[in-house]
Amino acid sequence: GVRNIDGYNKKLAREEKELAERKIQANGEDETVDMMEDDLPEVEPVEGEELEHGHLPYIVVIVDELADLMMVAGREIEEAIARLAQMARAAGIHLILATQRPSVDVITGLIKANFPTRISFKVFSRTDSRTILDSMGAETLLGMGDMLFLPPGTGALQRVHGAFVSEMEVQRVVEFLKKQGEPEYDKSILETPAGGEGSGGSDDEEEDEKWDEALALVADTRQASISMLQRRLRVGYNRAARMIEKMEQEGIVGPSDGTSKPREVFINRIEPQ
Repeated sequence: GVRNIDGYNKKLAREEKELAERKIQANGEDETVDMMEDDLPEVEPVEGEELEHGHLPYIVVIVDELADLMMVAGREIEEAIARLAQMARAAGIHLILATQRPSVDVITGLIKANFPTRISFKVFSRTDSRTILDSMGAETLLGMGDMLFLPPGTGALQRVHGAFVSEMEVQRVVEFLKKQGEPEYDKSILETPAGGEGSGGSDDEEEDEKWDEALALVADTRQASISMLQRRLRVGYNRAARMIEKMEQEGIVGPSDGTSKPREVFINRIEPQ
């Protein structure tokens, strides 16, 4: 057995090397071929079991602004990140979370407990520094790449400096990555499961039952947000998002400006049907 993806790939490489060496020996002597045929059941999968083993890739997940996700569905995002981080080491998944708003409702205790490696650039207050690093110091940094690094397994901070990367250097890295292979997109993740618990149902009849109630709720509270509809109507994220999108398309609410500022509501109070 193996403990992580690195051990799995090394084990697979050793097996492939041993198999290649045995094939070379088999081509040299007929007697060796006979001996290998006797040993084949011990090396290859049992007949009828088609097992295809291949090297597993490392996966890098980058969240550019965590605060935006936490504002929309904080609890769901927090639980998903925590579960993914707990299994990421063995599965070869690297998680990189970034935010410009280091508050306790964005960088929660559960998230911090599963991310032992942290980096902080210059922040405005000691509170922000403690939120990120559990220690003061980031508020005294000079900026321009000056940072504090908290390595895993230790509480000792290291002061390092990030190197300047020009646009030309970024472009060279992107071109190098593009040459490694064609992108493979898994479009199945965009498909909404029929009647799934997370989507809260996808049929028009069920949406219509909640649509009038959602309109009345938005008009009464003068608020239009996905998280509010999820909480008050007890529906899934996808269903609440579709309602907000439909309201925006029909001119019932204004568009989101990408900040915490609430949407404008353009309808008067109505009674649910």
